Amino acid sequence: MTCIALLRGINVGGNKMVSMAELKAALTALGLTDVSTLLQSGNAVFCCKAARPAALEAMLEKELAKRLGVTADIHVRTAEEWAAVVAANPFEKEAKTDPGHLLVTFFKAPLDAAKVKALQAAITGPERVRADGRHLYMTFPDGVGNSKASILAGKMLGPGTARNWNTVLKLAARVAP
Repeated sequence: MTCIALLRGINVGGNKMVSMAELKAALTALGLTDVSTLLQSGNAVFCCKAARPAALEAMLEKELAKRLGVTADIHVRTAEEWAAVVAANPFEKEAKTDPGHLLVTFFKAPLDAAKVKALQAAITGPERVRADGRHLYMTFPDGVGNSKASILAGKMLGPGTARNWNTVLKLAARVAP
């Protein structure tokens, strides 16, 4: 089974620094195969025996903390789940015209529709949000750096880890059959 693991909050602002070579070596030492990483933001692709993504997340969080000395939430998706993330994108126009300002935030549990609706109502800028299961799609027409929407999302929905659409597509290409 091919999977993608996203590590939350590593190599951001000089905090929780992990080299991708160390991450790759740690994942390989755990018995995962065909391990590769993408960028420096904690994206890994690997193959493993069939296991539930939630079980993989728990195992990886424990083992990577022990091996690398860094605690981080890890979000795992199978190749099939990743293809569904791409297919469910409600912002097709933005994906084509401004993919760097379209983010998908990955969560451990399905999002509460009422909380997502409340989040959209609380956003005062041009940002838009849509949820699909454990994924929140957000557009940032004026850029992410100046937006308060992502801070609101964290407060209202809890912790997740975000990737821009360019990264989502690069990872999709890595796990495509």
